[in-house]
Amino acid sequence: MTAQSLLLFVLAGLLLNLTPGPDVAFIVRQTLRDGTRTGVVAAAGISTGCSVHILASALGFSALLATSAAAFNGLKWLGAAWLVWMGLSMLRRAPVDSPVLIAENDHPTLGYGQKSLKNVFWQGVGTNALNPKVALFFLAFVPQFISPQAPHKALLFLVLGLLFSFNAFFVNAGWAWLGGRARQRLAQVQPRLEAAT
Repeated sequence: MTAQSLLLFVLAGLLLNLTPGPDVAFIVRQTLRDGTRTGVVAAAGISTGCSVHILASALGFSALLATSAAAFNGLKWLGAAWLVWMGLSMLRRAPVDSPVLIAENDHPTLGYGQKSLKNVFWQGVGTNALNPKVALFFLAFVPQFISPQAPHKALLFLVLGLLFSFNAFFVNAGWAWLGGRARQRLAQVQPRLEAAT
């Protein structure tokens, strides 16, 4: 893999991770409810769930590669078509508003404690690991950056997938940070809104 294609892979992954979806909604919801630390824990759970898909996809990818080069090329074309279809679907989809709730007497730096952070982490794992679209995404996206002539395609798939997951954690932690800033602003505005009503 060339340095140029690796850079393209990283940039495409970052762009995809910046696009809001169910994972971002989960992280921001946890952050708005319980603070930035909880949002970062949710992001870690999402990345762990992502790694489950990467490992499973890499193993399935290996099995597919063992069958034929034609199957590999077919997978690349199907993956490219699926990515285009997903992009068009996102352009057509209308944004959905979700209510923001701040608990009474809740300070932005306070979380629910260690046990609840574990729960948030495992909810994040489940949110991602149980989403079949994520598995399809990896099977569609990662092979676009692997040459049919690459000697160790399955290993390269695994490395690229883990790199994607690693970068995704930092993007998702950024969403948690933004959610935390919004939470602080809402905490400042809420008493004034309540006083006005």
